[in-house]
Amino acid sequence: MLVLSRKPGESLMIGDDIEITVVSVTGDQIKIGINAPKHIDVHRKEIYITISDENKSASAGVSNIAGLLKLPPK
Repeated sequence: MLVLSRKPGESLMIGDDIEITVVSVTGDQIKIGINAPKHIDVHRKEIYITISDENKSASAGVSNIAGLLKLPPK
């Protein structure tokens, strides 16, 4: 894990097109701003895990692509 120190108003870049900015620091709470292209999903980790788990559950009942598409096997 890379650990960086930033002050409010300072940023860091991830690749060429994702910018993370420290908006404010109050006590033990840090507010950050994320500027990323619209095609990149940004989620809190707990939400990301929930989405991932739901996707795995939804696909568990499908044994093959033919079943998913409801096409007769060739």
